[in-house]
Amino acid sequence: MALTPELKTYYGDLHVHIGRTSEGQPVKISGSRNLTFANIAKEAAERKGIELIGIIDCHSPGVQRDIRSALDSGEMTEAEGGGIAYRGTTILLGSEIEIREPGRKECHVLAFMPDIETMADFSHWMSHHMTNVNLSSQRLYAPAQVLQDEIYERGGILIPAHIFTPHKGLYGCSAERMADIFDLERIAAVELGLSADSEMAGYLSELDPYTFLTNSDAHSLGKIGREYNALELANPSFAELRLALERKDGRSVSANYGLNPRLGKYHRTYCGGCGSIIDEAYATSERCPYCGSLKLVKGVLDRVMDIADRQTPQVPEYRPPYHYQVPLEFIPGLGKAKMKLLLDAFGTEMNILHAAREDEIAAVAGTDLASNIVAARSGTLALSAGGGGTYGKVVREGK
Repeated sequence: MALTPELKTYYGDLHVHIGRTSEGQPVKISGSRNLTFANIAKEAAERKGIELIGIIDCHSPGVQRDIRSALDSGEMTEAEGGGIAYRGTTILLGSEIEIREPGRKECHVLAFMPDIETMADFSHWMSHHMTNVNLSSQRLYAPAQVLQDEIYERGGILIPAHIFTPHKGLYGCSAERMADIFDLERIAAVELGLSADSEMAGYLSELDPYTFLTNSDAHSLGKIGREYNALELANPSFAELRLALERKDGRSVSANYGLNPRLGKYHRTYCGGCGSIIDEAYATSERCPYCGSLKLVKGVLDRVMDIADRQTPQVPEYRPPYHYQVPLEFIPGLGKAKMKLLLDAFGTEMNILHAAREDEIAAVAGTDLASNIVAARSGTLALSAGGGGTYGKVVREGK
């Protein structure tokens, strides 16, 4: 009888962009220039302590050249179960794709493939339905369910991205129901996005069957891990992730760590005319209550309430806890010097956030900062709401 493998907790961030290839070729135009495949692997493994990292621009032929170069040099290897292994971290090969069904606005999805050869084959198919396959998040000129066919025939998985955001999120701007666009049987999970949490998603019954993910959508190295997941796996790999998303054989996403939605930059409705974030009582108005402008960007919370099919949210028992956690970069008083001291003492950001005790942090960086880090872990720092593309903020005491 086969022995059941021992499961461990691994941290995963499955939505990280590439800014440039090692040759200097642009991939994500808005991404940092030093956001390369090699630098992401190094940042995740050595500084962040993230063992499963999804790079979602691996369809780009230039990125694939970088991957093959790292494999040929022996710096990286193909991971058992799928992915690319580097110093205890596994890189999952993904692609962010823009689709637009007739009569609807655009939305983004993530596709993951088990290995470089499969991703190269998928990229070749996309190149016939895309203006520039070298770039990130490009429009695919093919029906959504044809895309599902192509992904699943290759053994890949499909995850709708940042589903509630007004900027190219499925519910945020494209549809009131996922079934209007996709075959629901071929959705592996959904990504909540920076301005939503499990409770907010619980207003939509259609989402009950799916595993939720919280990912960073990082456009710079520093943003990697601002949202992430705890996963119970036998090892960090594509095959184990698939089991976790299906909640099979003991594998699971055991926790989501994300921004309090108030910190998300699309949480509340925003007026493009005067720059105001609209108070909840007036969010259903078509005009700004402060200046009368019609230039309103519907916030995630307000959009969820518009399309909800429940009066109160329901969270299934199998849904993992959603932990409000303020990223280290938001914490008052934590500059580069203090951060270096903490990393020297505890190794990685995940260790600072999860393993180090308050008294241990205080011994390195002082009691005030230690108190703020502990409050950040528990989501108890005071926050102001974000909206209209501007992040919310941690409110300093007395301000």
